[in-house]
Formats: sequence, structure tokens, C-alpha cells
Amino acid sequence: MSAPFSIAITGQSLIRHDLRAKSDPRLAEIAQILKASDVAFTNLETTIHGRHGGWPLKGTYFGASAPEVLAALKEIGFNSLALANNHAFDLGPPGILSTLEEVAARDFLHAGIGIDKRHAAKGQKKRFGSQKVALIAMDAGPGPSFMYAEDASEGRKARPGVNRLNVSRVFDLEADTFSVLRSIQERFRSSALERANYAQPEDPPDLHGPDDMDFYGTMFRRSDKSVRRMVVDRHSASAQLSTIAEEAGHDAFVIVYLHHHHWEPSWQQVPSWVRAFARDCVNAGASLFVSHGVPVLQAIEIYRNTPIFYGLGNFIFHTDKEEPEWTPPEVWKSVIATCSFGSGGRLEDISLRPIVIGGTEALSDPVRERLPFPVPADAGMAAGILDDLAKRCAGFGTVLSLEDGIGRIAL
Repeated sequence: MSAPFSIAITGQSLIRHDLRAKSDPRLAEIAQILKASDVAFTNLETTIHGRHGGWPLKGTYFGASAPEVLAALKEIGFNSLALANNHAFDLGPPGILSTLEEVAARDFLHAGIGIDKRHAAKGQKKRFGSQKVALIAMDAGPGPSFMYAEDASEGRKARPGVNRLNVSRVFDLEADTFSVLRSIQERFRSSALERANYAQPEDPPDLHGPDDMDFYGTMFRRSDKSVRRMVVDRHSASAQLSTIAEEAGHDAFVIVYLHHHHWEPSWQQVPSWVRAFARDCVNAGASLFVSHGVPVLQAIEIYRNTPIFYGLGNFIFHTDKEEPEWTPPEVWKSVIATCSFGSGGRLEDISLRPIVIGGTEALSDPVRERLPFPVPADAGMAAGILDDLAKRCAGFGTVLSLEDGIGRIAL
């Protein structure tokens, strides 16, 4: 890194409407924050309906947007997009092709989907000033196997799709409960062939012993206590880490992005497997790790002088009114994080500017129409957002302070 460098990171952008006609000083202030950094990064939480067409592959939580939303994001200040998420395949392979085409036409640094597995997993690079930046983006599901990119093989064409980190869910059960499930399976004379119809694409390779059970697509293990575990496939993780190491070896600033919906019962809690994987990514050479999926703020960690953002919630969130699960106020509160690096590549400062998605007024008035963009939080709201975030960060050894309505992380 030959010169000082800064990157602004936001929550995910589930954008369905073109914002360029919106003339509002609050949106202009948000854009000013983003444009002040060399790189402005968000996750594009949609697929683009372009010239390749496509068909909806979901009944609910379907999301596709016109190419104009990309121009809107560009005008706000974004120049870097993660594309790996649960909405990337909502129009199937044609949507993948259209998204790639439209994003490239607007000169975004982008990664996470591709015409085949090799392309989707590749680190994509772009130079910002004197700094070369590589982006690697992946999705850990849960999602149907057909949404993930595959290379061509004998008798099978390549499939455009999403870069996948293989993760499996396993439930450890106490012996008595495990026996009840086993008896249910026996009562219905369930066969291995029948269960294969419900199985996940990849079950954990070490779960096939007498204390393991595939219960119609969900893996259970007999244990001395009941707990849910997420198992990251070591071959899949190794491939992602090798890509990170390769890009870091080429003297690039490596941004690693992970999208997943394996949430804990408390949305604010960081899953232990994500923390372990994030640290593995940093050890492999990641300069910055960002995760999204859960629509609320999660903790921030500094590991080996590398920022890890476990979740910045939302930035743009164009949802349907009939979706009541998005009514909690924490869904509409977030921050814009700006990381500054010195000429030697060392992290020097992280500032956090609190924002309210949809406008502050809509938080207290559920009937009020939400704005289609975020606004800076007022002093009282900003203090509340940062105080709540500081409590979650404390468990990760991160000290957050408030200065003139802006959060600062002590390094």
C-alpha cells in the first residue's frame, strides 16, 4: 500500500427503486460520506432483470430490480458491490448473467456470482488510485443447491450462479430425544433411499455412524447435551481461503464478504462458526472482513489489526408493507463505517456514523410512509445506536466511544 487509503462500508442494499430523482439534503449528506472514501462498499441484495430475462424462482421474499438501481447506487457514491446473497438467483441463471453484465457496464468492483463455479469464486480486482483492491464474496445459505454456480463436467453444462461456502446444520440431541426421533423414523419404515429424497446436497462427511441420523434432510447426532451446530465443509473453506491467500500474495487489499442466514435466536448474537471463519480469512490474508444477512447491527472485532464487521444490518431496505417481521426498530438502525489505513497499510482509524433507514419519523409512527433511503441519525438517536452497539462490541474486546455524534473505535 503506497498511500493512505480509506473504505466506507454500509449495511446491505435491498434496492428496488431508482433514487436519483430524490432531492433531499439528508440523502446528499449520506452520499457525501460515501464519496469521501476511496472505496464505498455495499452488498447488492437483489438480482437485476436485464436483457437475459429470467423467471421468479421464489414464491415469497422474491427480489428483482431494474438496471436503473445500479445507477442510483453509483450516484450515491458506491463503487464496490458484493453480489453473493440469497436474492442473487431469484431470476435463475438469466438473472446472474444480466446482473454481471449491468454491474460491469457501470464499472463497479464486484464479486460473488459468475458464469460457472470458477468464475464465481474468483477474486475480482480493481485499482483505486494507487491501491489495488481484490474482492471475494460468498454465500453460505441456506439455499437450494441449484442456486450455486457449477463448472462443466462430462454430460453437464456449466451453471451460472453464486459462489458457495458449504455449511451444514447439525443438531446434537440427548439420548432420550434422539431415540424418539429414531422410533418415528422406524414407525414409518423409512428407507435410506426415501430419506435421500429429502437430504441436503452435502451432509457433513463425518456424520454417518451409529450415533448419527438423517431425519428427512436434517442431521441429528446422539450426544450428552442438546445444541445446534453449524459445520463448515473443510474442502469448501480451504478453497475460499486459498483464493484469499492468492490475492493477498499479489499485494492487494483483500475484502472478504460472507452472506448467510444461519441466524442465532437473538439476531444480534454472532454465530461462533462465523467468528472462527472470519479469523481464518484474516489469517489467510484478508485486509477486511464483512458479513451480512441478519438485518440488524452485530459486533465489530479488531483481529490482528484487521477490522471484522459481523453485520451492519441494512442501508437501503425496500420491503413490502405486509412483511411484519421487519417492524422491530433495530432493523431500521445502522451505521456507515469508514476505515482509514496509513501509508504502510496499517489500520489507523474507524469512524461510525449512525443512520436511520427510512427516516426517523417512521420509527415512532408505524402508519407513516418510510423514506426509500437512509438519513443521518439525530444526536439522541445516534447516541442510542452507538451505545447499543458498544455493548455488543465489548464482548469482542472492541472499545467504542462517542465523539460529536460519531462513533470511534480505539485501536
